[in-house]
Parts: sequence; structure tokens; C-alpha cells
Amino acid sequence: MNKLSLHSKTKKREMNGQGKVVCVTGASGYIASWIVKLLLLRGYTVKGTVRDPTDPKQTEHLLALDGAKESLKLFQADLLEECSFDQAIEGCDAVFHTASPVKFTVTDPQTELIDPALKGTINVLNACKNADSVKRVIVTSSTAAVLVREPPLGPNDVVDETFFSDPTTCMETKFWYPLSKTLAENAAWKFAKGNGIDMVAVNPGFTIGPLLQPILNFSVEIIVDILNGKNPFNSRYYRFVDVRDVALAHIKALETPSANGRYIIDGPSMTIDDIKEILRELFPDLCLADMNGDSEMNEMNYKVCVEKVKNLGVEFTPLKSSLRDTVISLQEKCLI
Repeated sequence: MNKLSLHSKTKKREMNGQGKVVCVTGASGYIASWIVKLLLLRGYTVKGTVRDPTDPKQTEHLLALDGAKESLKLFQADLLEECSFDQAIEGCDAVFHTASPVKFTVTDPQTELIDPALKGTINVLNACKNADSVKRVIVTSSTAAVLVREPPLGPNDVVDETFFSDPTTCMETKFWYPLSKTLAENAAWKFAKGNGIDMVAVNPGFTIGPLLQPILNFSVEIIVDILNGKNPFNSRYYRFVDVRDVALAHIKALETPSANGRYIIDGPSMTIDDIKEILRELFPDLCLADMNGDSEMNEMNYKVCVEKVKNLGVEFTPLKSSLRDTVISLQEKCLI
């Protein structure tokens, strides 16, 4: 049974959200769209925020989801605009804050990444503080807020939820995206603790799997690059986690009363050669371009403990299934 049919069974079996209203910020995003889909299947009423409700690329795939007609309402909101999220969050039982720019190449990191991530998070949490109805906030962070440290992680290191990226190291290495996620998550914990907000953070790694949105997102673009013979991070090792597992982890973080703190969700370490081999096996007709510069590849490897997220009831999709479903989705959307 594939993952999608598992989720369709969820529709009949688990209606935990009946009568509950939740908000998803940045609802048109890759992970957020799957969170919205699963919430609707579980019977929640969803209030989603998007930057531009008149842009079909941000809204059409959401409005086409099962249950959207009855249970999804979209609101305009801007991360940098104070009080922008108040209307969407008012009356909600819980909030999933996923909205944050994802890019690794920027010309102005402060404007393009840090301000939207940091100020946006505080704007959303402020709205949660002012809404008496909100019982829990789930913040989408990233392993980018976990892994950038000095000295760098090595093969004997076991990464868990106690690991935080070091902002100074991020700045010195010009790792602007990890810096934005680290500053935003640190600020979120400080604000939540100072204002009595029950907050949980989910820290996914590179996320792949089928796309609901019509445009290519950053993490799935890594697979497109590999298909095209590129090694985007010049790395020998990659880890990928399935978007459906990441979305479910967010929802389990809401539905499990004892859920607390951070939850790292990431896949096993695979070499770039192993990933290419799986892709060749799955899609023999796809012409996988050869890569150059293998001898120069970054060797960084480490272990990741994912027991905490497994204890929420999240079962991991095998990488082979994720890669297959990713490529099929890319083909269907004419993105490769």
C-alpha cells in the first residue's frame, strides 16, 4: 500500500479535528500544503494565510483539496506586517507557523531571509498571544537550525534535539538560511516562554516527495539537479525525509498532548552515488547526466537520532518510495 492510499484511509479512520479550527501560515508552501491536506482529511477547519490570495499559483492547489470547499478559508498576510495574521488566527484552537523564505543564494540576507523569518515569527506569535483561543503553536524550523557548529559535525556525532546551530558560525561561513532559521527559532522559544505559549518546533531536513503546489520548491529542486548531473551542495552524503511524514509529524505534535520541545525529522545518510543508482533503477528511461568533480566532494557525515519523532507515531517512508513519488510528481507537473 502506498503512502497516499494510507492517507486516504486516514480520512475514514481518524477525524481528530472534528469541530476544531486551526491556522496554517504560508499555506501555499510545499510542506504547508501537505499539512493543510492532512488537516482537512482529519476533519479540521483550516484558515490558511498566503501572500496573495489572487495568485492562482498560491491558491488553486489548496482550493482543489478534498474538503477545501467546506473547510478551508484563505487570508492575505505578510510576514513583515504587524497584526497581519490577527484575523486568520482569531478563534483558532492551534496555529502551524510554516511561513518563512527558503533560499540558499541571496544578495541581501537581512532583507531576503532574516527579517521575514525573525520578524514574521514574532508577528505570528504575537497574534497567538492575543488570541485567547490558541492552545498550542507548532513552528516549522529546520535541521539548518541544528547542524551548523564549530567544530563541524563528524561521523561519530549523534545529533539530537539538544543541538542548536551557532549563529556566529553561520555568519562567519555566510550560511544565511541556517542563520535565519536559528535566529527565528531561538526568538520563538524566548517569546513562547516569556508569554506562556505552549509551543512545539519541528525540525525537518531536506524534504522530498510529491508536490501539491504547481511550482518547484527548493528542496525538491535538489532532486532535479541530481537528475541533471549536478551536485548542488557538492556533498558526498545527503539525507532526505518525505514531505508526507513531515506534515504528519506537525499534526501529531498538535494531537499528542504530551508533545513538547523540538522534533528532528530527517532521513538516513545516503551517498550521492546510491541516490543516483536508485533513480536509475526506478526510471531506466530517464537519462541521468554524469557528474563532474567527485574527488572534490564534501565528506561531512554524522548520525541523527529520530526516536523522539517516532514516539509521536510517525513511520518513515522508505527513500526509494519518496524518490519514486517525487519524480512521478515532477513529470506530471512538467517540471522535468
